Amino acid sequence: MRVALDATPLTLSSGGLLRYVTELHRALVAAFPEDEFPLVAPPPLRRRWWLYGLNRELARRRVDVFHGTNFEVPYVPLRPSVLTLHDLSPWMEPAWHHAADRVRSRAPLLIGLGLATMVVTPSQAVRREAIERFRISPQRVVAVPEAAAPHLQPAEAPRAAPYFLFLGTLEPRKNIPMLVEAWRAARREVAVDLVLAGRSRADFPALPPEPGLTILGEVAEDRLSALYSGALAFVYPSLYEGFGLPVLEAMQCGAAVITSRDAAISEVAAGVAEQVDARDARAWKNALAAAATRPEWVAELRAKSLERARDFSWERTARLTREVYQEALSRFA
Repeated sequence: MRVALDATPLTLSSGGLLRYVTELHRALVAAFPEDEFPLVAPPPLRRRWWLYGLNRELARRRVDVFHGTNFEVPYVPLRPSVLTLHDLSPWMEPAWHHAADRVRSRAPLLIGLGLATMVVTPSQAVRREAIERFRISPQRVVAVPEAAAPHLQPAEAPRAAPYFLFLGTLEPRKNIPMLVEAWRAARREVAVDLVLAGRSRADFPALPPEPGLTILGEVAEDRLSALYSGALAFVYPSLYEGFGLPVLEAMQCGAAVITSRDAAISEVAAGVAEQVDARDARAWKNALAAAATRPEWVAELRAKSLERARDFSWERTARLTREVYQEALSRFA
């Protein structure tokens, strides 16, 4: 089988989309050496790429199935396609996305008109949401969980001062202002810093400097394990997620995790993280203070994190995804 993957997310400098395409492609190539998995992306002038340019390229490469890793598939269905629907955030709250008009308008048509033969979601929560919102047959939608990158493992951390860590794209739905407010209140009782790491999106307002707050920006891959491992706790108060990959990455590095009660995150956390209402700053303040004063509780969360992370792997993700490719071929025929 020859499956082409949309490589557009590889132009990003960091984030979940980049991680998804990178790790899925690597795992597919390793698990299925008898197949081919070319990466394709539009040229600099991408006009009509999705209308006929991509199909022309897929025909040239004799591709059997196309995998739209970033909400899009060809507008003319000349071969089976699989669309990954990472989450439904573009349709939930306009303030969460300043540049999602294209996804908002086109993805429902691609799904609803059957131009995407199959749809992959990263969690059962998003699968249920997709079936309800887009009125599509449940047989066309498959939940395939993601995984943390294999190189993310427990590591020695050079940072001396205790810190809470948030790592992810700094954007409105990540709920950072509430986190800073809760941390600020907790810091009146416990001397723990807050480190924010990740790419800052254009619509995320700049935070004023203050003692104890460090904004790292994007972090190199070879520093991530130590950053996760060294945190007193990984804190992730997101209002909505399709999967919550940073939560799993932190777990695989042995971090204690305090996160929101989002449905997709709850699938990943499976009871091993401390989950708090995303909008309850007081409850977050109490959780942060508890992490700073109850070392035995933190140690218990760390142990549970490592155990839970073993349930995920990109090899498993690749095998389940290939089953969806096979199903798309069967349905298209």
